[in-house]
Amino acid sequence: MITLTQLEYVVAVDTYRHFGKAAEACFITQPTLSMQIKKLEEDMEIIIFDRSKQPLIPTDIGVRIIEQARVVLKQADEINNIVKDHKNQVSGMLRIGIIPTLAPYLLPIFIGAYKKKYPNIFIKVVEATTENIVQLINKDLIDVGILVTPLKEEKIIEKPVFYEEMLIYANANHKLHTQKEITVKDIATPEIWLLSDGHCFRDQVVNLCSYLGTTDSQLPFHFEAGSLETLMNIVDREGGLTLIPELAKATMSQKRAYNVMSFTNMKPLREVSLVYSRHFAKHKLINLLLNEMREVVPKELQDPSRGTIVEWK
Repeated sequence: MITLTQLEYVVAVDTYRHFGKAAEACFITQPTLSMQIKKLEEDMEIIIFDRSKQPLIPTDIGVRIIEQARVVLKQADEINNIVKDHKNQVSGMLRIGIIPTLAPYLLPIFIGAYKKKYPNIFIKVVEATTENIVQLINKDLIDVGILVTPLKEEKIIEKPVFYEEMLIYANANHKLHTQKEITVKDIATPEIWLLSDGHCFRDQVVNLCSYLGTTDSQLPFHFEAGSLETLMNIVDREGGLTLIPELAKATMSQKRAYNVMSFTNMKPLREVSLVYSRHFAKHKLINLLLNEMREVVPKELQDPSRGTIVEWK
């Protein structure tokens, strides 16, 4: 008979692709983990992992078993959640992934209040790129991501929270400050500074520059930064311009806010959502998190009709 414990061990090995690391994550010895998986393979008369490869990989049948094992384990966890709901308990662990272009501006305005309202929820937050967050969700290493959508991932559920404008941040002496009309074509210049590869906001900027027929091949990217704050500091000192999300303006000094401008021919938006696996079991914790975020984000930002959503994929 297949046990939940055996399925947990199989999923752990798939997650870490290493028997020793999987055993450590499961708080057992490696021989015990290996023995349980070997017993499962013998009972089913199949091979789940190809141990001849380094790092080891699942076999074709192993991939299917592991995928179903993840579903079974999440459904089993749902039993605990049903009991907690019945007892009106709000507790458990919530592992959150958030992208770097949201973390410094969004996280501080809601996470403290969420924790105070629900002190029995243990919160763990990881800052990572969108690609890494999706991988962590698929491997069940985090529960929910806060990032820019649409992702167009079959196994991921997206719950839009708000829509923030993509704004221009230009050096105080830049010519854009004297223009009455600012269009998308005005930012498709060698003066634009961008985030490095892996940031969805970079891809949105490139896609925005492609709007109206301008292509990213016309943009000589001389420097690629890892944070928006770095880009703004460079713009302040070296000139040029960059794009920033709307929430970044909220905590700016009056002097720095002078450098922020909007497009006059359109209002480009990025859709910010909570995303999680279709088989995720902690729905109550997700809904509470969603409600808390919607409470702190200005109502006007929650209206998708206020502009044009710019996709990044």
